[in-house]
Amino acid sequence: MISPKRLLLFTLTAITFMVSGCSSTPPPKKTFDNVCSIYNHDRDWQNAALKSSKKWGTPSYVLMALIHQESRFKPNAQPPRKYALGMIPLPRESSAYGYSQAKDGTWHDYMKATGNWGASRNDIEDSMDFIGWYNYQSYKRLKISRKDTYKLYLAYHEGHVGYSRRNYLKKPWLLKVAKKVSNRARMYKKQSRKCG
Repeated sequence: MISPKRLLLFTLTAITFMVSGCSSTPPPKKTFDNVCSIYNHDRDWQNAALKSSKKWGTPSYVLMALIHQESRFKPNAQPPRKYALGMIPLPRESSAYGYSQAKDGTWHDYMKATGNWGASRNDIEDSMDFIGWYNYQSYKRLKISRKDTYKLYLAYHEGHVGYSRRNYLKKPWLLKVAKKVSNRARMYKKQSRKCG
């Protein structure tokens, strides 16, 4: 007969393994500039990128460049929090969270559209699928090529309405960031030809 303490320990361990899902371990910072090193660090990254690419049509190197910009591969990334009087935490300015930095409302739209109600923003496979899905919406609604990292990033950051209103033209800093993401995608594309 199993003691109640052992049963509780076993149950908690099993739940931990089930909830963990795909890798939540970000790659070491020194590997950020080499997509093959990221994939070698954890094959779940490569598998998630390839699966999303096949499903939604955004190349894996574009997906990886977007995740690098949004979260630096951190599963629990969130916008910075301000503090009142230097110690009282205030609400965050945005509900963006996880690898994809998806906001609550957009994440809900994704779950509803795909039926993936168990999706988690700190799960790499779900986040890759979300970005692929979002880029597919950009392709359908805004006619942006799924290989055009620059425009995809602007639509991702500003939302489809903001992009169609060309809000990004009032944000020179954002145009520079989109260019950086585009350059990183080109770098990852070149590197990915050599990945095993």
